[in-house]
Amino acid sequence: MDILRIICAIFIPPLGVFLQTGFSTQLAINILLTLLGYIPGIVHAIWIIAKE
Repeated sequence: MDILRIICAIFIPPLGVFLQTGFSTQLAINILLTLLGYIPGIVHAIWIIAKE
């Protein structure tokens, strides 16, 4: 399941975080990072998925 989340995180970072944490502050942070820059959103999403 983690590989699916990582693939989602590469294409749509907030989706990968949502699949991992649901509605949370991490999701809000990831949406903000993705809006500010696509690469920071990907890095944050992969970090969240790998951390848990």
